[in-house]
Amino acid sequence: MNTTLIKKYSGELVPFEVEKLEHSLFKSGASPELIAKITKEVRGCLFDGISTKEIYKRAYAILRKSSYALAGRYKLKKAIMELGPSGYPFEAFIAHLFQYQGYKVESGVKLEGKCVSHEVDVRAENDDEIHFMECKYHSNPGYKSDVKIALYVHSRVNDLIANYQPQFPNKKFKGWIVDNTNFTSDAIRFAECSGLKIMAWNYPDKGSLKDRIEISGLYPISCLITLTKAEKQSLLKEDIVLCQQLLDNEKALQLIDKRKHKKVLQECIELTLPLASQA
Repeated sequence: MNTTLIKKYSGELVPFEVEKLEHSLFKSGASPELIAKITKEVRGCLFDGISTKEIYKRAYAILRKSSYALAGRYKLKKAIMELGPSGYPFEAFIAHLFQYQGYKVESGVKLEGKCVSHEVDVRAENDDEIHFMECKYHSNPGYKSDVKIALYVHSRVNDLIANYQPQFPNKKFKGWIVDNTNFTSDAIRFAECSGLKIMAWNYPDKGSLKDRIEISGLYPISCLITLTKAEKQSLLKEDIVLCQQLLDNEKALQLIDKRKHKKVLQECIELTLPLASQA
């Protein structure tokens, strides 16, 4: 049987693997019947060179007709890329993920190193650790942060640790790069060798950005189908980046068409509910 080659965002041609499509649909909460329906539709339109974007669009269209919550989870990667055009909403989103894990967090802070001061995207602290994080937001899904960025961040983190270690001798310090796309192989090798922590959409195998979002249930407002692009931007400008924030903050709803409040809240509830609760 001939294998269909599909084109990734990077332009690379790779064999189509129906298992990957089925897995992503399963992770969105789709039923076995719906997964079978979508895979049949996708198989029927395959041809050599078809883009992953086109496959996504076909699957997404069917999911959206079935359930906004399913479609919202399925578009998670795209939704993270919609936390722009500035990088600040992405930084705020990462801060929320670590706050969920019990860390005290600050975002967009200026901290003193031993030699110079540094703008730190996220500082996360608990009883045992202090983390300094550089967040890299990209609107191009094919972009990869390279080893030069890893070298630069590693140097900055070392300067910060040199200042803070004497003040907190009993705490462990970690430097991070958090990227919404990916890293080059050299950047990964350097990070693994130097002790720099890195996290991207699908990296590492356990504890990737995707994993952390799905485990926490902290979905960005950009997942919401009921909101317009303008409404999402209005919310992001007011530091509302999570669906959970809309559920917790009635004032945030004032930035949304009043006629849609009930639908938006219902979509937020369905999107943030654990999948087991919806079975």
